[in-house]
Amino acid sequence: MRLDPKDVKDVEAALAANGYLPDAGLATSVFLALRLGRPLFLEGEAGVGKTELAKALARWSGGELLRLQCYEGIDSTSAVYEWDHARQLLHLRAAEAAGEVGGLDDLERGLYDERFLIRRPLLEAVSPREGPSPVLLVDEVDRADDEFEAFLLEVLSDWSVTVPELGTIQAEHPPIAVVTSNRTRDVHDALKRRCLYHWVEHPTFEREVEIVRLRAPDVPERLARQVAAAAASIRASGVYKPPGVAETIDWATAVAALGADELDGPTVDATLGTVLKYREDQERVRAGGLDELVAGARTRAGR
Repeated sequence: MRLDPKDVKDVEAALAANGYLPDAGLATSVFLALRLGRPLFLEGEAGVGKTELAKALARWSGGELLRLQCYEGIDSTSAVYEWDHARQLLHLRAAEAAGEVGGLDDLERGLYDERFLIRRPLLEAVSPREGPSPVLLVDEVDRADDEFEAFLLEVLSDWSVTVPELGTIQAEHPPIAVVTSNRTRDVHDALKRRCLYHWVEHPTFEREVEIVRLRAPDVPERLARQVAAAAASIRASGVYKPPGVAETIDWATAVAALGADELDGPTVDATLGTVLKYREDQERVRAGGLDELVAGARTRAGR
């Protein structure tokens, strides 16, 4: 069972109801990916909400979120399946103790049974199941190497996985698939062609305020606007690691937890670690003047 929204507005409303505010372009890409049954490839800077979209889709559909976190050196053992060798060995010893060990063929069949199979996200995504289709999140695929990328392309094309001891497992209903990249390297065109592509931008000021208010409803509106304005100024200042939306939410929540209802220089200084995670970036912002940052944020916030 897959999601079947009527139109883009339906997607926007459903995602908003599940804690995610997409812009029109992203909502359109989601609608087309669902309607056409294609994976959605999301590229953009860290913290713009790529992973959160997959989580929102899982909440919307009611399906399980299967997250495959990519890293350098990832292989099929980590992504598809592996055998539980410890349980296989225990099974073998128990069979020997009970005198149940027969011929080699019987022994092999007993060892390579599905009860000893550890299903990783890609195999789990194509395995038969009742209820809603899962949401497969292949996160930060740009961290993986070319060989894994080629393997992933095969899985996304056929939605099948072969386990030599058991055979080929084909998905009856393909999962909703979201592939993300922070663009630390270029991903091959073949993988992008298999997917619908969308570049995720940092949200506009007003949309970021809406996101903060949605995700942190206890934060006063004036503070939310000032924090969003300050975060936008920091991104424009040329810091090494621009803050994402998640950092903006954390910053607004931290300032509110201190009992403040608006930004000031000392509060920004004390909470800068919630929005900037590199010492050099913090020094750059402090050198630019925290009072100036606060004054600009208050002016842009407009209230």
